[in-house]
Amino acid sequence: MSKFSNWKNTVVSRMQGKNADEGAGFVEYAGLLVLIAAIVTAVVGLGLDGIISGAIGDAVATITGG
Repeated sequence: MSKFSNWKNTVVSRMQGKNADEGAGFVEYAGLLVLIAAIVTAVVGLGLDGIISGAIGDAVATITGG
């Protein structure tokens, strides 16, 4: 049996039946949104946005040579 056929059978079995994956629910998405908001608030509150953008700019300048 080829690797693709084995992979296909695994994926199909996970998509069908009583144990089918139903995807993320509202609670998971809400939790992720709260986590992202907390990270953004911390970055802005600590003034890290300037440091991060400066570091990215320096790295790009180093790579591009200018």
